[in-house]
Amino acid sequence: MTRTADRARRVRRTLVAFAVAALLTAGCTLPAFAPRTEVEDEAAPTGSSPAWRACPEVADELVGRGAPNMRYECARIEVPRDWGAGGGATAGPGAGQSFEIALLRARSTKQRARLGSLVVNPGGPGGSGVDTAVYLSFGTQFGGLPTTITERFDIVGFDPRGVSRSSPVKCISDANLDASFGYDPDPSSQSAFDGFVGLSQRIGRGCGDRYGDQLPLYGSEQAARDMDAVRAAVGDEKLTYLGYSYGTLLGAIYAQLYPQRVRALVLDGAVDPQQRLVAGSESQARGFERAFGNFTRWCAANAARCPIAPDARAAVTTAIDKARVSPVRGDDGREATAGWVFYAVISSLYTESGWQELARAIDRLAEGDPKDVFRLADAYAGRGDDGHYSNLFDANLAINCADETEKPSREQIRQLQSQWRTKYPLFGPALAVGMLSCVEWPGGRDPYPTGRATGAPPIVVVGTTGDPATPYEQTGRLASMLGVGRVLTWEGEGHTAYPQTSCITAAVDAYLIDLTVPREGLRCPAR
Repeated sequence: MTRTADRARRVRRTLVAFAVAALLTAGCTLPAFAPRTEVEDEAAPTGSSPAWRACPEVADELVGRGAPNMRYECARIEVPRDWGAGGGATAGPGAGQSFEIALLRARSTKQRARLGSLVVNPGGPGGSGVDTAVYLSFGTQFGGLPTTITERFDIVGFDPRGVSRSSPVKCISDANLDASFGYDPDPSSQSAFDGFVGLSQRIGRGCGDRYGDQLPLYGSEQAARDMDAVRAAVGDEKLTYLGYSYGTLLGAIYAQLYPQRVRALVLDGAVDPQQRLVAGSESQARGFERAFGNFTRWCAANAARCPIAPDARAAVTTAIDKARVSPVRGDDGREATAGWVFYAVISSLYTESGWQELARAIDRLAEGDPKDVFRLADAYAGRGDDGHYSNLFDANLAINCADETEKPSREQIRQLQSQWRTKYPLFGPALAVGMLSCVEWPGGRDPYPTGRATGAPPIVVVGTTGDPATPYEQTGRLASMLGVGRVLTWEGEGHTAYPQTSCITAAVDAYLIDLTVPREGLRCPAR
C-alpha cells in the first residue's frame, strides 16, 4: 500500500470512529482512533478573542503531516464550570471556577469569499473535535470535506468539556476498561450478572471519589453553552455547525437555547433527545440487529469476498460462544473473550466497508488468530498498542450519566436482558446490561432541555436508513421536536452520511453555503 493510500485509509477510519455513539459497555461509546496530543496555549477568558498560534504539530501527530493547502492554529478559551440559568457561574459546585476548552482552526490557503467558521463535533460523547477538524480538512479523497466547503469556511473543532484536551475527565483504570470490554456481553447466570454490577460499581466509585459533586457539570447543556463561547471566540455573529451522532444532540440543545444565533445547523446521525435510557437502548439494539442482518445478507450474496458465507450469523454467534469457554490468546497475552469478539462485531457495523473486515476477522479467529478481532475492537474502544486507553470512555460516562434522569432497577434490567435476548438476540442483552453503568453512577443529574427551537431558521437533520447506532427512526423525531427541522435521507449503510455520496454532499453544501434548504422528502440513493 502506498503512503498516500495508507493515509487515506487512516483518515477515513478515524472519521468513522469519531462519529460513533453507542450505549454499550462502560457507559458507552465512541471509539477514539487517534492519540491525544497536548496543545499548550494560553487560555482566553469567555468573550475575549483567544490567542491563536500555529500548531502544525497536531496534524503531524495525528496523520503524519497536515493536509496540503491548510494552516492549523490552536487556542484555548475559559468557560464557567457552571453557566447557571442566567448564563453565568452560579453558587453551585463550579461557582467561581472555569474549564479550559481547546480549539483548532483549519484554514485553507485557497480560501475565497469567506463565510465564517464551520464548527464541528464528531459525537460520542467523548470524541475530539480538535482531531476531527484536522481529519475533515483533508478533503473528499481522504473522506473529509469537499473544497467547496473548506475554501469558504474555517473548519473549527473543539474538545467539549471533559474530553481529551479540554479539562479531561480521567477516572477509569486501564484494567477496569479491559475488564469491561472483555466481559461477557450476555452474562446469563445471576453470578455473572452480579459480577458486572460489581464492575460498574467499582468504576462509578472511582469516578465519584475523584470528582464528587463536580460530575453533573459535564452534562450536555453546559457543553452546548460552551459552544456559544466558541462561536463568540471565532468572531461569528451566528453559528454554522456540523454535528455528527451525539453532536446532533449538542446542536439541538444549542438551537433551543440560542435560536436567534443559529445561521445553519447540519445534524447528521440524529439522536432523539426525548428518548430516555431504556427506550434509547432498545432503539440501538434494534438498529444494530438490522445492520447485522444487512451484513449477513451481503455476505451470503458475496461469498467470494466473505469467507464466513453462506451463514455469517451462525459463524459470528459460534465464535462468541466458543470464546466463552475457550478464548484464543493473542500475541500480547490477552484472551479474545466473548466481549472482545462482540465489540469487534460492533466496530465493523459502523461502515459498509467494515463488513469484509469482520468476515475476515471471524474466519481468522476460527483458525486460532485473534489479531484482527483485537484490531477492530481496540479501534472501537480507543485502546492503544501499549494497553492504555484515551479518556474517551471516562468522558462518555460522565456526560451520558449527567444527562440521564431515568434509572431502572437492577431487577428491571435483568428482565429486559431476557426479553431483548428474544427480540434482538445478538445485541439486546448487551444493550440491556450496559444500562447498569449509569444506574450505578454516582453524583447528581443535569438533564438537558427538549423542545422546539422557536425562532431558529430551518435546520437540516440527516438520517441513514441502515444506521446501527442512531437508527433512522430518530431522524424524523428530532426534526419534529425542533419544529424547524428538514429531514434529508440517505438510503445507505453505516453511521452518518455526509459527505459520502454526491447527492447528500450537494444538498448539504448548498445549505451551508447559500442557506438553500433541501426539498421536503429528499432521499438520496445508496450509490
